[in-house]
Amino acid sequence: MGHLAMGMSMDNWFRPVAQTGLKVSPVGFGTVKLGRNEKVKYSSSFRIPDDREAADLLSLAHDLGINLLDTAPAYGNSEERLGSLLAGQRDRWVICTKVGEEFENGESKYIFTPEHIRFSIERSLKRLNTDYLDMVLVHSDGHDVEILKQYGALEVLKEMKQQGLIRATGMSTKTVDGGIMVLEQSDCAMVTWNLNEQGEKAVLDYAAEHGKAILVKKALASGHLCTSGEDPVQQSMNFVFSHQGVTSAVLGTINPNHMRQNITAVQAACSVDS
Repeated sequence: MGHLAMGMSMDNWFRPVAQTGLKVSPVGFGTVKLGRNEKVKYSSSFRIPDDREAADLLSLAHDLGINLLDTAPAYGNSEERLGSLLAGQRDRWVICTKVGEEFENGESKYIFTPEHIRFSIERSLKRLNTDYLDMVLVHSDGHDVEILKQYGALEVLKEMKQQGLIRATGMSTKTVDGGIMVLEQSDCAMVTWNLNEQGEKAVLDYAAEHGKAILVKKALASGHLCTSGEDPVQQSMNFVFSHQGVTSAVLGTINPNHMRQNITAVQAACSVDS
């Protein structure tokens, strides 16, 4: 990991995921743009990278000290592409995928039954060409508490964790009540936390107090940078990592220069000596 290896301790870079034994970089590479470019909430349209470009992005991410990859069945063919692109380098990566949301024919649909969750995990294992998934999160449609109570989604993930198929479990949430309930029952919540949206702060507080993990989505407001100043990326990362509950911010850029800029900003925000 050449960029970070010069004069800094990697022990200060990677962060634990609750009590699972997993450690992740404070920046995760969000891979929705490797598999889907329709009906995505970004400020401008983009072309999905070809295999060579995608391989180069993954190589750069690794060189910059990123080990967390975030994907999902709802991200088009992201999982299948990663399964091919990561051949021979599985041990480099902590792979986080999801269950519950499907994206077909240009539309999302949500299925949270135990049967579908098991099916989805088996499918992700095949697509990603791996024997285990590091992290699996329920992909909420916004009805966090209802999903947890009605379908027992986290119990199904716990069973598969006990079988050795999953190392960490959790949910990508949209409510405070749901986020706290998830952290009471599992390892990790993925929440929105940025300069514009701070409504889920109580979930971060709970995670910090109870040794649970927080992955941040929309840390840059999905590309809609929301500050006025000399360096909006730095301002955004300073804010995101000002809360000690944050484990990692998942950023979905497919621009190599932006990826480098993000890493530099996170290093500064985390006061990592480089």
